[in-house]
Amino acid sequence: MFTVECNGVETSFAGLDLAMAHAKSLNKFVTISGDGFEIVGMFGVDSIRDGVCPDGVAYDWNKASRIGRVKRERV
Repeated sequence: MFTVECNGVETSFAGLDLAMAHAKSLNKFVTISGDGFEIVGMFGVDSIRDGVCPDGVAYDWNKASRIGRVKRERV
């Protein structure tokens, strides 16, 4: 059982896929909880254009700049 909470309103779903589809349809910040874990955020951000997310926030993450050495360099 998974619960989607948005603005104080909770809705229950039998599966995580249904809960995530509902959260995406709300297009708001939600909390999905169930089976001992919790997911929070706004679902549906799936495109980056010209280095910017759909909400206007710059997307500047890249794998090369992550902290720590790459495994192949340590081996």
